[in-house]
Formats: sequence, structure tokens, C-alpha cells
Amino acid sequence: MHTPHKLELVSFKVCPFVQRSVIALNMKGIEYSLTHINPHDAPDWFKAISPLGKVPVLLVDGTPLFESAVILEYLDEVYPPSLHPADPLEKAQHRAWIEFCSELIGRQFRMVTAKDETAFNEARESLQQGLQRLATVVDATGPFFSGSELKLVDTVYAPLFMRLSLARQLVGLELELGTRLQTWSDTLLDLEAVKTSVVEDFNAVFLNFLKMQESWLLARHQATTP
Repeated sequence: MHTPHKLELVSFKVCPFVQRSVIALNMKGIEYSLTHINPHDAPDWFKAISPLGKVPVLLVDGTPLFESAVILEYLDEVYPPSLHPADPLEKAQHRAWIEFCSELIGRQFRMVTAKDETAFNEARESLQQGLQRLATVVDATGPFFSGSELKLVDTVYAPLFMRLSLARQLVGLELELGTRLQTWSDTLLDLEAVKTSVVEDFNAVFLNFLKMQESWLLARHQATTP
């Protein structure tokens, strides 16, 4: 039995890459503390521990780990049970689709923060194509990515699905998920570990983020809503 580490996760409230770390921590029942910063006005201590100037950073007994995929791998290695498949090839495939999710999150970010209709449409089409490609590899029986058991790859897609769901609820954005991805999304967003992975006022935080980004999507919704 290993000695428990003191874990501190440095976060930005709206960041999906932080959220995936929080979900993994929640799923494994690991004790940790959460420190929120403003990355646009980051304190000096954060700049000293984050070489890329990004969140998340996980402090393990004071030693910093950066990059969300690396943090996930560390948590999965140190805190059983592992959420990766045992088979090396399947594990590598899951890691590859984790990378694919990071790309989709980038497309989603460009879509909701686009300053004009052209940029919005380009990002939306790119994201839609990515989702269609994702749908071809998800296990048909579900409800998770590779069947009936939640894996580490599921923890990274939950933040993407949460933002797509919020964009639909808050600003009327519709994307075609199809039956299988919608089932996966609904299953993930219903998990307590996912529900509690964001701040309580996350809807307001998300809307304020879009406002600060001068989002064309938000402006269009406000202009067409009575």
C-alpha cells in the first residue's frame, strides 16, 4: 500500500482539460484540493510551475506535473484500479482517441468563441465531421466508449459532451450526435463524478466566458431571443 500523496490541482473554472483530471480524481475517490486561477492574469508562482503557462497543473507533494494527458496517466498508474484496458494494443488505441478528443475540444472552442459567422461555420463543420468519425469507433453496445465499463478515455469526452449540451441549452446550438453518441453523452453527464467536476455556477461561468470572448454565437442567440 502506497503512502497517500498530497494532491493540489491548479485550475481555471471553464477549462475542459482541468475537468477531465477532476473527473478521474472523482471516479477513483482520491482526496485532492482545487486552486482556481485566472490564466490571463496568472500569479508568479503559477508561471514558475507551468512551463507552457497552461492549466491543469497537478502538484504531487509540491512537485508539479503539467499537461492533462500526463496527469491522467499518472493518476491511473498510482491509484488503482486502472481505468485503461489491460491489453497493450487496446490501451494504445484508447490513448490515441484521447488525443483525438483534445482535437475535438479545440474545434469546439474555436466554434463557440468565433467572432463572426464564417469562422463559426468552419469550426462547426470541422467539429461535426470529427463527431461523425468518432461515432464509427465507439462500441455499438455501449453505453461507454468501449462497452459496459467506464474507462479513462470516457473521462476525457465528458467535458466535451457537457459543453455541447450547454451550448444547446444556453444558446440554441444544435449538432448532430446520432443515437450512439447521444446515449454515451447522456450516460456520462448523468454520473455524479461528472456532475461534481465543475463549479456550482458553471452555466453562468460558461456564458460569461462566451461574453468575454465576444462570441458570435452568443450575440446571435441574444439578438434572436425575445
